[in-house]
This record gives sequence, C-alpha cells and structure tokens, in this order.
Amino acid sequence: MMRRFPGRRSRTHTERKRGRYIQARPSAGKVDDLAFDATLRAAAPFQRQRAEDRKRVAFSVRPSDYMRKVRVRRAANLILFLVDASWSMAVAERMQATKGAILSLLTDAYQRRDRVGLIVFQKNQATLVLPPTNSVVLANRALVDIPVGGKTPLSAGLKMAHEVLQRERLLHPDIMPLLIVLTDGAGNVAMGKMPPNEEAYRFAAQIAEEKVHSVVVNMEHAAFDQGLAQILADNLEAPCYSLTELKAENLYYAVRQEMNQPGAGVDETH
Repeated sequence: MMRRFPGRRSRTHTERKRGRYIQARPSAGKVDDLAFDATLRAAAPFQRQRAEDRKRVAFSVRPSDYMRKVRVRRAANLILFLVDASWSMAVAERMQATKGAILSLLTDAYQRRDRVGLIVFQKNQATLVLPPTNSVVLANRALVDIPVGGKTPLSAGLKMAHEVLQRERLLHPDIMPLLIVLTDGAGNVAMGKMPPNEEAYRFAAQIAEEKVHSVVVNMEHAAFDQGLAQILADNLEAPCYSLTELKAENLYYAVRQEMNQPGAGVDETH
C-alpha cells in the first residue's frame, strides 16, 4: 500500500498560531495573529479620506482595517469502531471484518499519527476493547479474544463512544473523529427507565450535536430489515451503509471513503 500524502492525513483550521497561513478575514476586534499584508490592503483605499491621520503618519491604519490570519494544519484522524457483539448469525463475520479493517487502517496510519479504537457492546454492557492507539502490536493483542453473545445494549455502546470521543478531543484538540457503528439498530437493553431504542437515539443525538462525523453499517439481513439501523443513522445525522458482502477490505474502503469526504470532522473555527 503506497502513501500518497506525507505526514498527517487530514487538514483542519486551527486557532493556534501554528500552521500554514492561507487567507485572511476581518479580525472582529481581535488583535493577535494579524495578517499585516491583508491589513495594509484593507486600509489602502481609505488613505485619501484619512488626510488628517496622515499628517501624523505616512500610512493610516485603523482597527476596522485589521485582518486576522486563517491557518490550516495537518490533523490526525481518530477512527472509533462501535460494534454490536450480541448473539446473531453474523457476529463472527462481523468481528472478522472489523478486526481486518482496524489492522488495515493502522497499517495505513503508520507515521501519520492516526488513531484507531474499538468498543463492543453485548449482554448488559459496553467494553472498550481497544483504547485509541496507533500501535499495530497493541491492536493485535487486544483483538485476539473479543466477548460475544447475549443481548444488545446499544445505548451503553453509544454512551461509551460519546465518552471516549470527548476524552480524545480533550487530549488531542485538533483530532478529527470518525465513528463507525456496526449494528442492526435493534437495542433491547436500556440503562435507565426509557425504552431501549429511545434511550439509544438520545445518546446518538448528543453525538450528532457535537458534530462528530459518523457512519452506520447496517448488519441486518435485507429480508428481515425493519429500518432500525437507518433510524439510528438519522439520529446520528450519518449515512447508513449496507455491505452486502461484509469483508475486511470492503469495510476498510468504506471507512477510507468517509475519511476523504470534504469537511468530514473539520473544525471550522478561524
């Protein structure tokens, strides 16, 4: 697999005074990291009107002329898999594909500072099987034995995903998260008193509110599909894929396609 781009893969706007200066915008009262070239250009058309100022200075610049730099820098991606490991006919196939995709992404992320993590949910809980890492060795160890079987605590999985994403954003402010949810969308265990799916949709909406780029992979067979994965995707404000032939390479390419979407997970602050 050949690398097409050196260093960190994705580009994001940054508030820090680091990164490449690509354009300028009105400073809105801020006086740090000013773009002097753009500020001078903004002030130039008003020099005749500022004849009084120019009795004291050769070139008149006022706060209304201030232009601030917009910078971009390479940012690492975080790909967090959230996998339904409850008992079903497809659980072994699902896990095999997920493991293969994770290892492929980690191999691809070598020297790019991308991170990959895995949460599984089954029985009555969610488990962080692989904390976000860029180590293929750690991933191999963590992915050997994954618990499967039991009920489907979908809301517990989404809650843990939300917590992991929040923690990663605190530790790595410039990170660009991508949440991949593999499930049929049929939660049947609640953490509180709400109906299981309703509770899950509430956590999904919280993730969507934080502008996390998400993808749902519908694991239900087409003949039995009740549209629950699509409803979950709607609450996540995410696309819903149905991989008819679930293989590691198919899941890997689906994830790569989402990572390459314009603006996916980009922090638009200036």
